[in-house]
Amino acid sequence: MGRSFPTSARFHLVTPPLPSGGGVWSRLIAQVEKFGRLRPPWRQYGCAHGAGRRCGSREPAPCRWRMDHSAEFRRWKAQSLSRADLSRKGSVDEDAAEVVELLNSREEFFTTSSCAGRILLLDGSTDGSGVQKQHCCWMLVTHKPCGKDDVMAALKGATSNAVLKFEPFILHVQCRTLQDAQTLHSVAIDSGFRNSGITVGKRGKTMLAVRSTHGLEVPLSRQGKLMVTEEYIEFLVTIANQKMEENKKRIGRFYNCLQHALERKTISNSHSEIKENNNPLCTHKNKRSQGKARDPSVTEGNGTELEGADGLGVSAPFYLEDD
Repeated sequence: MGRSFPTSARFHLVTPPLPSGGGVWSRLIAQVEKFGRLRPPWRQYGCAHGAGRRCGSREPAPCRWRMDHSAEFRRWKAQSLSRADLSRKGSVDEDAAEVVELLNSREEFFTTSSCAGRILLLDGSTDGSGVQKQHCCWMLVTHKPCGKDDVMAALKGATSNAVLKFEPFILHVQCRTLQDAQTLHSVAIDSGFRNSGITVGKRGKTMLAVRSTHGLEVPLSRQGKLMVTEEYIEFLVTIANQKMEENKKRIGRFYNCLQHALERKTISNSHSEIKENNNPLCTHKNKRSQGKARDPSVTEGNGTELEGADGLGVSAPFYLEDD
């Protein structure tokens, strides 16, 4: 029959005598004397449940992760905005300037590339697999509506396969967190850019591409010979100009929706901080849950699981790729 001990009893581990010649015990004690008490890595950085609490959680404190990620995001933003504009035009398009300025003025976003929409006449596609702009002659480029005479004059210099294109507004934005990208994605969808999507890299870079299928691409000549009539070219130019006007309206809707979304986001964050600071009944567990909801993380590797994404209601297409 075993002996019972009072619950307040304390037990001390008595180490056995060291074997002659050293061994495992001697090496262990020497290591402890040299480095001090060994602490697991999750104890070194603090427990996610709060300081001073005994917990077996092995996850690092979320505040430390957010602090490091925010600093790295600010470094990425400073580097990106300090680079020279390498586009053909060398500056932001006029119709996209307000959107770009608004996003770059916020601490949680910065733009990496943009185009307000344009009508192109390219010459040089030879294999029929699509227009390859880097190997084409740009015969006509305009970010405004154009006329049939402009296209006909440019076609006189065509020596290969000329293609008339309209490319709608496109914008690439790097976001600080997945929730920030989700907010921007909702704005894009509501504004008519329904081909938008979010890409998450292994290093934590979260990119949002604002895109739509509101485009046009029609071949006009083959080996320098015009294959359509002037009447048909006039018809295509009219369609391209209509798409340009619709594209401009969508950019305006996007800008207005973005303003309202950012204002609501700022007010919501302010109310959440005030409520959390003034609520003495807020437990460590609730704080941890709120931290996860504000800053979900992405698993590295080949998997596509997004931790904490279930609570966000994100309906955007996700792509995992190398940064």
